[in-house]
Amino acid sequence: QVQLLESGGGLVQAGGSLRLSCATSGRTFSRSAMGWFRQASGKEREFVAGISGSGGSTLYVDSVKGRFTISRDNAKNMVYLQMNSLKPEDTAVYYCAARPSAFTSSSSHEYDYWGQGTQVTVSS
Repeated sequence: QVQLLESGGGLVQAGGSLRLSCATSGRTFSRSAMGWFRQASGKEREFVAGISGSGGSTLYVDSVKGRFTISRDNAKNMVYLQMNSLKPEDTAVYYCAARPSAFTSSSSHEYDYWGQGTQVTVSS
């Protein structure tokens, strides 16, 4: 069984930075595309960023392009989300997800394992 554990969330002022980490186990990591999603209070879960199994392909939602960077370390079974220039509208619970394919996707339906989430709060 695949397990995902996020860390790194917290409270930060607008303009600040946070780095989220996701530790994985239970699947050949390099064969899994990974994604970060977020869900703000009262809103639907949305795709934030995705990365292919090799790390050679990434995908971002328009609202975070140029501010967030997704990366992975296949030797450590870790995926990261570096978040810079944070805005209050980035406030949400952030989830790490694993896909049973090496190709990245923005569709939550194509991810089969999810972490418990980590809260990110950006104050104005």
